[in-house]
Amino acid sequence: MADPSLESATQSPLLKTPLHAEHVALGARMVPFAGYDMPVQYPTGIITEHNHTRGAAGLFDVSHMGQAFLVGDGHEAVSSALETLVPADILNLGRGRQRYSQFLNDQGGTLDDLMVSRSPDPADDGALGLVVNASCKNADFALLRAKIGNRVKLIIADDRALLALQGPLAAAVMAEHCPDAAAMPFMGSRSSTFDGIDIGISRSGYTGEDGYELSVKADKAVTLWRVLLADERVKPIGLGARDSLRLEAGLCLYGHELNETISPIEAGLAWSIQKRRREQGGFAGAGRIQREIAGGTTRTRVGLIPEGRSPVREGAVLKSIAGEQVGIVSSGGFGPTVGGPVAIGYVPPALSAPGTELLVELRGKDVPIKVAAMPFAPHRFHRS
Repeated sequence: MADPSLESATQSPLLKTPLHAEHVALGARMVPFAGYDMPVQYPTGIITEHNHTRGAAGLFDVSHMGQAFLVGDGHEAVSSALETLVPADILNLGRGRQRYSQFLNDQGGTLDDLMVSRSPDPADDGALGLVVNASCKNADFALLRAKIGNRVKLIIADDRALLALQGPLAAAVMAEHCPDAAAMPFMGSRSSTFDGIDIGISRSGYTGEDGYELSVKADKAVTLWRVLLADERVKPIGLGARDSLRLEAGLCLYGHELNETISPIEAGLAWSIQKRRREQGGFAGAGRIQREIAGGTTRTRVGLIPEGRSPVREGAVLKSIAGEQVGIVSSGGFGPTVGGPVAIGYVPPALSAPGTELLVELRGKDVPIKVAAMPFAPHRFHRS
């Protein structure tokens, strides 16, 4: 699931997740993040945490994210209301499934990205689960109330924590405590129990690896966290490695690859808009989305690999070989799995082919940078 920028502005006083004391006890370096005091890394460091997630199982506290439910008179009523704000096909979302989408403004720009889930239980029809970004959640909830509050009820689940267990050994770890987990498909969603604790579970994440997101009542979060960390295959992972993992996976980060001016089509997310919605529209900003699908865009999201060992950062100017400004870097950093710097940015479609040579401003100098295919590290999501 996408998350806000690591450079989110400090709010005072900072909020704390139900696991805050656990992070402090583990020696985490805490930083202000989307209004919360969050762990950016533990004593072993970001690269070790990154590599552990790629090789075993990393445990993340993502309780700062916004969890909520939309409730109405049956699935058709609730999904039809939500579809006025998002371009995904929610009406045909199957029971026990989860779907990625975006809240759009009337100009087709992205207000936030989110996950939408439907219970496998027919008795729960008429309810959809939402997970939205921490920095946007108050605006998202206000949008839902203002635009569709007369059609559905919004229930904010601020009494719940959210943990993410990610990595190639995540399924084996979960199977020992939650037998339902191993059989779940990628982007599956259901209610279950973990050693007798009620949880909501989805097989998804934000690292490019197989894994799960676990929603649990706040008063059970510490128990869940401690049981998972008692397994030698599991280590705690902070926001620093969360960002390097998603960067290598080529995943969008709200506030970087997505904002109120960037459309899902420019961001390379046309796959998240199903055929019915592309054809019928009926959502905020549909005119722009349909035009861009039919006629293309003036900018597109690409992977980038700079020459040398120095990472380029958000906001760095991209230039043609002739020195003309052609784009901008939206995210950049060191990729431990790749073994060098990687970045994501926006350029005109004519300059988007992998191998295209460009220049990027780095410490006042123009250095070579090449367009590269994404993801930088292969996705290893679970496939049935």
